[in-house]
Amino acid sequence: MSDSNTTDFRNPPTFILLGIPGLEAAHIWISIPFCAMYTIAVLGNFTILFIVKREPSLHVPMFYFLCMLAVTDLVMSTSTLPKMLSIFWFNSREISFSACLTQMYFIHCFSVMESGILAAMAFDRYVAICNPLRYLATLTNSVVAKLGLAVMLRSGILALPYPFLARRWPYCRTNIIPHFYCGHIAVVKLACADIRINSYYGLFNLFSMIGMDGFFIAVSYTLILRAIFRLPTKDARLKIFGTCISHLCAISALYIPDLFSSLIQRFFHNVPLHFLILITSVYQLVPPMIHPIIYGVRTKQIRGRLLQLFTHKET
Repeated sequence: MSDSNTTDFRNPPTFILLGIPGLEAAHIWISIPFCAMYTIAVLGNFTILFIVKREPSLHVPMFYFLCMLAVTDLVMSTSTLPKMLSIFWFNSREISFSACLTQMYFIHCFSVMESGILAAMAFDRYVAICNPLRYLATLTNSVVAKLGLAVMLRSGILALPYPFLARRWPYCRTNIIPHFYCGHIAVVKLACADIRINSYYGLFNLFSMIGMDGFFIAVSYTLILRAIFRLPTKDARLKIFGTCISHLCAISALYIPDLFSSLIQRFFHNVPLHFLILITSVYQLVPPMIHPIIYGVRTKQIRGRLLQLFTHKET
């Protein structure tokens, strides 16, 4: 006769999200910077979409990629932050099994999509700086659309196994997830089964994403840097070099926390859980917040249209 505490059930009706275990007393205080960063991310990305849509002169490949990145950032941050804030503010910890799997899919799908768009943007910058006379001939609207579609299909396909792998296991230990969202490993760790295939697939996905996209980004920016050092004036070199460094910082803000948290979850079990979750929150919040600043406000055309918009309102 099976023990009641270890009864198999493949589809638990709900999971309970704990938020940040060990820091429950500080949830309200932690929510303040998180809410501020989410607000900046939403306003910043919507502003970019609004300005690019409104201004025909910005209907060029660079800003098409920027709009793709803005939509991706909005979806990725909105997949987790509203639920996190409801946990912190209203103690609303329950999430249904199907909603948990849906959240899992969106998080992994759009993180891979964001990586692919950053790789496409690096290629865009390479063509613009290293071969400017052929920029519009190389990156036609058709090419941009095909690149966007390829990135979308790749991310959708790579993320598809996550909810299916999580759904097939029996969950007989607990339905309490010590996290603020339904991450793949956080969920399958609750299963009463050998989850090595989940861990292996997660690592394959992570390293293929970072390896493939990181390779294209590294090659693009290496060629860009070579072109920069051939520029005749120091001011031009410093200007483009500063832009490249800020772009690389934005890329690092996506890859480093994701890689760090994934490896710690699998191989280092003595790290405090709240530290790991805070690292994950950096990956979820910081890129969507800084991308509008680095790729938008620092871009002369966007900044000019934004100032023009506010000037018209004042007059």
